[in-house]
Amino acid sequence: MLIPAQCGVIFDLDGVIVDTKEAHHASFALLGEEVGYTINSEQFQHIFGMHNNSIFPYLYGTPLEAEEIDILAERKEALFREIIHGKITALPGVAELLPALHDAGFHLAIGTSTPLANVEMILGDLGFAKYFSAISSAEDVTIGKPNPQVFLIAATRLGLEPARCVVVEDAVAGVDAALAGGMVPLAVTTNHPRESLPHAVRVVDSLAEIGVADMLALLQ
Repeated sequence: MLIPAQCGVIFDLDGVIVDTKEAHHASFALLGEEVGYTINSEQFQHIFGMHNNSIFPYLYGTPLEAEEIDILAERKEALFREIIHGKITALPGVAELLPALHDAGFHLAIGTSTPLANVEMILGDLGFAKYFSAISSAEDVTIGKPNPQVFLIAATRLGLEPARCVVVEDAVAGVDAALAGGMVPLAVTTNHPRESLPHAVRVVDSLAEIGVADMLALLQ
């Protein structure tokens, strides 16, 4: 039987630890005003959670050079950090679940398409950095979800086989990525309805519904 010390939990960031969706939309819109594209709610819903290599060519409607994408992404994320710094709150259940898993011996990681500077600021503002022993972020990946690359990197950094890891996600692409990587997906209905996440092993409305025993049960 598995014990927590043999197990990992990899958390997506946006929609799982925090809900920064509106701030991301606002930062994309502000950048658009600066550089000349527009973004509506439907377009934002389509790109949310995608890698920048896909996002900016989609918004511009044309292929872009890697250097152009990097410049746009850096400015967009700077705007995002300006918007949210000092205003971040954790989603329900997160502040209780993280220390419980950590104290039980689980190995915890972040696996996200978010840049590292954003991850570090959010975890720092919330006081959560001490619970995580690994981070896999935008700088580490070349292919976005539903490719499992970001989660496989996180599992490797935890020193665990993918099958020993639960992935906590809120998006269909994230659940697909977890399954493609041989991990156990747990979905939270922060940004997508329950009926759109049927391929997750378990679906909850909030992480307040989850405890240490539930995480172990998912991996048994």
